[in-house]
Formats: sequence, structure tokens, C-alpha cells
Amino acid sequence: MTEWYYADGQDRQGPLMAEELRQRFQRGEISLTTLVWREGYGEWKALSEAVEELQLQNLTSAASNLGSGFDLRGDYTAIDNGTAPLPGTGGGTYSPYTAPGATGSYGSSVVSGGEVVYAGFWKRVAAYLVDYVLLTVTSAIVGGIIGAVLGVAMSSGGSSGSAIEMAAQGVGMLLGIGIGVAYYAAFHSSKGGATLGKMVVGIKVVRSDGERISVLRAIGRYFAAMLSGLILCIGYLMAAFTDRKQTLHDMICDTVVVDRWAFTEQSHLQRHELGTATVVILVIAGLLTVGLIGLMIAMFGVIAASMS
Repeated sequence: MTEWYYADGQDRQGPLMAEELRQRFQRGEISLTTLVWREGYGEWKALSEAVEELQLQNLTSAASNLGSGFDLRGDYTAIDNGTAPLPGTGGGTYSPYTAPGATGSYGSSVVSGGEVVYAGFWKRVAAYLVDYVLLTVTSAIVGGIIGAVLGVAMSSGGSSGSAIEMAAQGVGMLLGIGIGVAYYAAFHSSKGGATLGKMVVGIKVVRSDGERISVLRAIGRYFAAMLSGLILCIGYLMAAFTDRKQTLHDMICDTVVVDRWAFTEQSHLQRHELGTATVVILVIAGLLTVGLIGLMIAMFGVIAASMS
């Protein structure tokens, strides 16, 4: 007997027999957009692609699951050839027959009209912390190599130690900015719209209409983020208070940070809660911060004791 599985948010349900899956569809627990899988499938598919295999066309309550008056028995052709219009394309009433454009990634087509879950302040903090650590480590390694080469070259040319130190600091600063620009511009303008930190948390950067941002806009957003930091980080804190959880640099560049499934046909997979990854990152950061503060207090105590 074939065993079936279906996606319930971020969780996988199953295994289920075909009859059990039909019963859940009949009760309205799953719909035609629910992702399903069985052995032999190369990837997860929308339930709409398995209508005939599961004999869903025989369920008299199928039309009520669509919520739009469609009768599955009246349009099998749309299931087979995918000609049913997609939401937001202007091709008429939305048909649930067409399977999602992507099941394992963010997807490239923008679907408008659904719910959009904007990334809250703490999700963005967690993503930033991951990116900050990655960039700091990368910059330190690359900067150390370049600094060593520069030091050897300048010392062989008779430069003083202070000159070498100033040159190394200047190169390090420019290198840090260059790596940061390249990192954020490449990832934010990519198909997924997310840096490695945002991928871990499950969020992405897009235009306010859900469109992918360009490389130039991504570069501009990087430098606009510096402005958010220069004004006592107020620009960053705005994400906790604005309607669409936008920072100052988001407003300047017409961008929003949203759940990775926003503006896709799998919008039902969006999560309002922080998520395990976000919580773990914030807890680790909190513990490290408390430990650092404790270490500083202990050091001040030792210094004060030695001076008394």
C-alpha cells in the first residue's frame, strides 16, 4: 500500500493511507494547495496534482474545499496542462489546480493578494548577529593575510612601524566595507533575497510589492543601513514600531523584510512566531553578553583592589 505524507506548516504529517488522506480532504483539514509526498515523487507536490490518483474527483464536498465555487469534475484539463491562471496574473478567477511554482525554495514569481508576515525586530536581530559573526571572521582572516603581506612589503621598503600600522588599519577598514558590500549586495539581490543569517532565521528582503531587489538597490540599502546606525541606532529600532516593521534604510530604499514564504503560493507556510533558530541565537547572544559584562565587572574589581 502506498503511504502518503503532507505538510502542516513546518511539520510533516504521516504516513497515511490514501483513504485517510481523502477523509482529511473531505473534512477540510487539508486543501488542494497542501503539499503532499509519496515514495516515487522527486519532490513535494500540491495535492491538486494528485486529484485523479487519490480519486478526489469523486468527493461531493470537493467544491466546498476550494471556497470559490469550482467543481473538480468540470476541469480536469487544467490539472493536466497547468493552464489555470495564477493569482495576481490578471487571467481571471484564481484556480487552485495549478501546483506551486516552487516547493523547496523561495521561488521567483511574485504572488500578490495573500497574507504577508513581516519579520519582527528580534528575528532581524538574530539574522544580523549571524551575519555579523560570519563577516567578522571572514574579514579577520582575509585582513590578517593582506596585512601580513603588506607589512612585509612595506618593511622591506624601509617604512617605519607607525606607517605600516596606519596603512594596515586603512586597508582593514576598506576591506571590511568591501566585503560587507559584496556580501549583502550579492545575497539580497539573489533569487532567495536572503543573507546566510536571514536564511537561518527564515526571512528575506524584497521590494514593498514583493519583487526581488536589484544589485544597485542592495548596495544602496547597505550604505543606508549605516545611516540607521549613525543616528544612535534609532533607524534600526524603528523596525519595532513601524506598521510593516521597516527600518529607516528600508523606507529609504523601498524594501521590506518578510517571512521567506511571503509573496509565494506557499504563503500558508509563513510563521508569526520567532522560531527555534531565532530563539537559540538570541539566547546564545544573551548568555555571551551577560558573561562579558560579568568579566568586565570582575576585571574592574581586580583593578580597583590593586589600586587601593
